[in-house]
Amino acid sequence: MTDMTPQQQQILLSLDLTISETDILHWLALDTPEQLSDEQLLAVLMVTNACYRAGFPLITDAVYDHQYLAQLQARDPQHAFLLQVEPEVASAKTVALPQKMLSTDKAYSFSEIQKWIERLRKAAADIELSEEDILIRVTPKLDGYAAFDDGQGLYTRGDGVRGQDVSRAFTRGMQVAMKGERGLGPGEIVISKSYFAEKLSEQFENSRNIQAAIIAEKNVEPSVKQAIDDGACVFFPFALLPNWTGHFAAVLTDFDDIIEPIWSSVDVDIDGVILETTHPELKSAMGATRHHHRWQIAFKVNDESAEVEVVSVTPQTSRTGRISPVAELVPTKLSGATISRATVHHYNMVRTNGVGPGAIVQLVRSGLVIPKIEQVLHAVTPQIPEQCPSCDTHLLWEADHLICPNKTDCPAQTENTLVHFFKTLGNNDGFGPKVIAKLLQQGVKHIHSIYALSQDDLLAYGFGEKTTFNLLEQLTVSRSVAVEDWRFLAAFGVSRLGGGNCEKLLQHHTLTELFTLDVATMVTIDGFAEVSAQAIVEGLANIKDEFFKVYNLGFNLALTPKLADGAGGDSILFGKQIVFTGSMTSGSRSDMEKSAKLLGAKIGKSVSSKTTFLVTGEKVGTNKINAAKDKGVTVLTESQYLELVD
Repeated sequence: MTDMTPQQQQILLSLDLTISETDILHWLALDTPEQLSDEQLLAVLMVTNACYRAGFPLITDAVYDHQYLAQLQARDPQHAFLLQVEPEVASAKTVALPQKMLSTDKAYSFSEIQKWIERLRKAAADIELSEEDILIRVTPKLDGYAAFDDGQGLYTRGDGVRGQDVSRAFTRGMQVAMKGERGLGPGEIVISKSYFAEKLSEQFENSRNIQAAIIAEKNVEPSVKQAIDDGACVFFPFALLPNWTGHFAAVLTDFDDIIEPIWSSVDVDIDGVILETTHPELKSAMGATRHHHRWQIAFKVNDESAEVEVVSVTPQTSRTGRISPVAELVPTKLSGATISRATVHHYNMVRTNGVGPGAIVQLVRSGLVIPKIEQVLHAVTPQIPEQCPSCDTHLLWEADHLICPNKTDCPAQTENTLVHFFKTLGNNDGFGPKVIAKLLQQGVKHIHSIYALSQDDLLAYGFGEKTTFNLLEQLTVSRSVAVEDWRFLAAFGVSRLGGGNCEKLLQHHTLTELFTLDVATMVTIDGFAEVSAQAIVEGLANIKDEFFKVYNLGFNLALTPKLADGAGGDSILFGKQIVFTGSMTSGSRSDMEKSAKLLGAKIGKSVSSKTTFLVTGEKVGTNKINAAKDKGVTVLTESQYLELVD
């Protein structure tokens, strides 16, 4: 590792230690923690623990436990750091937790589990509890963000006694896993592994970044909010975890068979299994240290790792336009498989960590999962492409990622571009992924080419007569049914031009005028920084030819009112944020939102302290209404709202 990431640097600063980034990196690079002084070792533990809990780990959990924490235990078993819950970095005021939340003691071998069970049996004998009553519950150990839900608020674990109130996560729409109820006590904020791999792995280096983002004080990124709305980010109470519960003797005789299905019992990251006794009196007798409950233990498996040389870094264009770096490696045997390539997450990691030919990296393969580069042990001059490997278009930086802005003619993006257009347009059916894939096989690669298809073309491509008739009818519908001009523009998938930004631009300029704007003009519009403006201007230039071929087909576009025309300026709704909820009787919620926008309102999807009005239709729960009132939001029935705007 050559440098800390900006996030890790900020965490180091927040700890207020009299050490520098250079110090930490130097100490981590030493052959063994035995070379560190007591003060240096403690600093390393504090920094690496804080980075891990914030979602930006410097080292693996296993390295932390087996090397650095074990070194402190060997030097001073009663050190205060070992006897307390390893704290999170507090970025806001803390509050007392409804009950203590302790860490979990860890075991890395079956012999340690045997010793723990012996301690259970001894404690049972001391209180004259029959061994037949010693039952053990085994659950997955979630690798998420520990929190406590008392039904009124959600709190981070903090130092085990005081944490931060992050109830905003539920306000943003986060649900309880397994369709559970609120108020089930301790658990963890987690994200679906499959969802992360499919939707977010190119944007975020690991799922802990997402977990931290869900509870952040600032507004969450659109992709994280979408994950919350899709039910992929949830609070998983420990009480609802799938489990095996049985007699301790079975654990001793069938340990592997018991824990194996637990590893794959949930679609979230786990880093071990938890074993705990279920008997209340035995729990009380076992008690706890200041650090962990004695009646509970986590069994973890070491990640298998190897030091591997990088041969080259190959850029690959994804269907979303992101350029993914793939490290080609000297073939290495790891966990019984020969590994010759691994992802490097994103190109900022390549750039900041010096990944290129000759670099030495630590490759980790935990269990049977896909191998990943854990850290760079020897950095070199990185390989950073300038052109898209699929279409040779000049690449743009967008946060940590390199992006190909060529949405219309990049072969790697073509299918996604076509599917995105019809999905975003949203006023017709028929042109889903299967139809688009079939058209691509026939060489139909552009939006305007789809609109030029004839009945004979579609029949020749293998579509049936009825399907052909329906597809042609849907193309006609998509041009004749009214669609907002901002939605039409967003359908072309230009980087940083989602619906919100499209609408902002079109409040100042017409659709055709946007293609003549330069960066200097765009940054004068509220909400557009220079980096975003540069990406948008270049992105519009790339789609210009295709855009006008489609635009000239004569779509029925509803124009966005111009702010310069005073749209909504005299309305009572102008500048107000409104949330519509429930079933409306005077029209669809979508129609009411459109009408409110024309009057200058801002439409929200969930209630926050910035919301002015919550407009309620039918079947709205009292909890939602009361929660809005608690935030100072004015709650209006549908009829009251209509009277207000008449």
